[in-house]
Amino acid sequence: MKRSPWRGAAVAVVAVVTVLPMVPVVLWAVAGAWRYPALLPPELSARGLRLLLGDGVLAALGTSVLVSTSVALLACLVGLPAGRALGLHRFRGRRLVQFLLLAPIIVPPLAVTLGLQVFFIRYGLADTVAGVVLVQLVPTVPYAASLLAAAHADLDTDHEQAARVLGAGPVATLRHVSLPLLRPALVTAFLLTFLISWSEYVLTLLVGGGRVTTLPLLLFSAIESSDRTAAAALGLLVVAPPVLLVLAVTRVAGRDVAWMGVSRA
Repeated sequence: MKRSPWRGAAVAVVAVVTVLPMVPVVLWAVAGAWRYPALLPPELSARGLRLLLGDGVLAALGTSVLVSTSVALLACLVGLPAGRALGLHRFRGRRLVQFLLLAPIIVPPLAVTLGLQVFFIRYGLADTVAGVVLVQLVPTVPYAASLLAAAHADLDTDHEQAARVLGAGPVATLRHVSLPLLRPALVTAFLLTFLISWSEYVLTLLVGGGRVTTLPLLLFSAIESSDRTAAAALGLLVVAPPVLLVLAVTRVAGRDVAWMGVSRA
């Protein structure tokens, strides 16, 4: 099938619009000094690179990866049965359950966190990685459950029934039939919840108490200190892993990740 020339133009426009705002950030990350009215930095510096290779930044990177991956996995594990119940079954109070499920992202997150902070302090979860992971499930589980509910609504349960008729147990049916059929939705839910957790600042600051240091915390600290070189370098580091993750998933999943609209090369 012949591709429309407008598609290539649209992809080029999207690429330019996406990349262009990052150009000043890249320049600031390598700039030694850059003052008005200079169009480009008059001198370059490796201070931003040295900052990224420091122990504090690498530790924050590891913490961010650990927290975001854990949150994404747990959100999908919680969202899978919730999505199945909401997507496949009709029961009294279903609308109320959907509303309560979405309530954490309707209510301002600061109000929700301030209420939960007392609970976390009482049970010793404040200032811990486990506490940060648990509190970040509040804004991520509703998205995962909603996406998986929509996927279950379109799921053909005849495949599961056929597997059970042929002797497959619940675990085998889930592993070999249901999960492969839900793979695109699971990938989408994982990516979305990972990105939400990766960029989370307020919840991490309040529950982590400054002891659980992630990249967004370092980034906002650099911005508040007016250190543009450090802020730009940290900004690039915050952007890079999610972009690489999305590109990798796009390459591996190919046409299965329908929401991206990208076919395998």
